[in-house]
Amino acid sequence: MANHHIDRINDDIRRVLAEKLRDVKDPRIQQGAMLTVTRTDTTNDLRHCKVYISVLGEVDEKQLVRGLKSVAGYLRRELGHSLDLRYTPELTFQLDSSIAHGAYINRLINDLDIQHDDDDPE
Repeated sequence: MANHHIDRINDDIRRVLAEKLRDVKDPRIQQGAMLTVTRTDTTNDLRHCKVYISVLGEVDEKQLVRGLKSVAGYLRRELGHSLDLRYTPELTFQLDSSIAHGAYINRLINDLDIQHDDDDPE
């Protein structure tokens, strides 16, 4: 039962952060790349939350992480206003390359030159 509760909280945090990241005015974050909150992991005591961010496009990852660190307080405050939680978790950001990796694998598969033998019944 408690695991379902944390899963629901993680979904709510992911939804609110994805919405609030669009409003951030920090130029290190708004570099023309598309940011996606892929996953959130909140501890059972609701004190800490690890937020996984995926970036699609060319961006300086070090600057992006610095920008996310600098707006973490603002995002935490907005999270506290949006969700009714006992504690508003401390946010830490982690870059997630799964979407870029998936796009790379998809591009490799599409670039394969596969010859189909129409005479073979299999």
